[in-house]
Amino acid sequence: MSEEKINAEVVAVYPNKIKITVDKLEDFRIADESLRVGSYLKIYGNDNAILMAIIENFSIDVSEKEGKAIRTHIIEASPLGIIKNGIFTRGGDDLTIPPKKVEPATEDEIKKIYLDSVKEEERFIFSSLSSNDKIRIPVNGNKFFNKHIAVVGSTGSGKSHTLSTIIQTAVAEKNGNFKLNNSHVIIFDIHSEYRSAFPNANFIDISNLVLPYWLLNSEELEEIFLDTEANDHNQRSILKESIVLNRKLHFKGASKELIHFDSPLFFDLSEIFQYVSNRNNERKITNNDITWKNSKGEDFKFDEENADQLFFEKLIPTGTAAAGNNGKLLNFINRLENKLKDKRLDFLLGEKSKSISFDDTLKQLLGYQKENEANVTVIDLSGVPFEILSITVSLISRIIFEYGYFYKKMRFTANPNEKINNDIPILLVFEEAHKYVPNSDLAKFRSSKKSIERIAKEGHKYGVTLLLASQR
Repeated sequence: MSEEKINAEVVAVYPNKIKITVDKLEDFRIADESLRVGSYLKIYGNDNAILMAIIENFSIDVSEKEGKAIRTHIIEASPLGIIKNGIFTRGGDDLTIPPKKVEPATEDEIKKIYLDSVKEEERFIFSSLSSNDKIRIPVNGNKFFNKHIAVVGSTGSGKSHTLSTIIQTAVAEKNGNFKLNNSHVIIFDIHSEYRSAFPNANFIDISNLVLPYWLLNSEELEEIFLDTEANDHNQRSILKESIVLNRKLHFKGASKELIHFDSPLFFDLSEIFQYVSNRNNERKITNNDITWKNSKGEDFKFDEENADQLFFEKLIPTGTAAAGNNGKLLNFINRLENKLKDKRLDFLLGEKSKSISFDDTLKQLLGYQKENEANVTVIDLSGVPFEILSITVSLISRIIFEYGYFYKKMRFTANPNEKINNDIPILLVFEEAHKYVPNSDLAKFRSSKKSIERIAKEGHKYGVTLLLASQR
């Protein structure tokens, strides 16, 4: 009997690698399919099991036989799992030695690698195999959206397209196998490019975005109203003092002594401006008291107990000698006045920002509006001045995180046996993330980095996850 010539055979098996020799690569392929790094192989065992492997690299071994140079192609492949009884199982411990033969895998066999790994009701499919676009690749949708996601690549590589495709597919499949249900996606749109991709989304830009400035934390307030690079302790002290006093003034509850700079309580910016203006006009008389006259012509002496009067009217200093903060707060006043008069900042510092409640802020951001109950909210930040872009992103991110935290706490208090972290999970999509959370130690990016890092570290516990798209 003539012995059949072996074209490919396994010559070595390692825990994470299989070495295969091939006489002629031209014969070792299916039809017109090319063989390359990333192609799939099947290795037959002796018990009707097929080991699936993916090619990692090629090399050529040249030897001499009977005076002639013989070229042998060597393929190194990484084992993926076993197909046995028509079912793919990850892991490659069941390969019998020696294997019978090696062949390129068929499309149906490659599909089994991916389809068998995800239950049909949990399949979320938005991509194809790079080596064969006929093979669609599912992921477990619940696990995918319950973990942080990164889309990275250089300019023009297709990050925005990929991001849009993922979210569009999730929204389109709401009533399919993988159900989006109550999940909500919030997209920070820096270049105003996602409105056309999501025509049915809740769309917010600076014309209808309203954020409560009184929810800004101390770092964000200082970044907006102070020249942080100048490191002026005088200005910082007055800003803190005025805001704390004004919060206590407007707070109607008890325990006012517990109110501090970071308390999420209302304060009035116009009253803060008046307070700072009055403190900038401090004068003293001979007994070193700082005094003013009010609009009624009455004498007014400044101390902590009656400091509230500085919020409501322009007081006339009666002293003659400079004292306290006299003239030292002029730069602070100018900066504060410019911010309050800047119409581009009305969404954050305008009159509506004074009256909007926390409830209305959440409804706006989460998209639960009666007129359009959509799963996607697009926040167009292209009109936000760059100097406060990171603060705007920081404030919105922190509001969403705090919502997730307290909502979970309320649900678990109501039902201690609750198993789900959050029945309204939220995905925050940070497009062009390197613009407002760069790898920088500058003070202007500190608040946004802190807010987003907190979500990255703890957010999944409260149903808040990230999708970062960046060039960095």
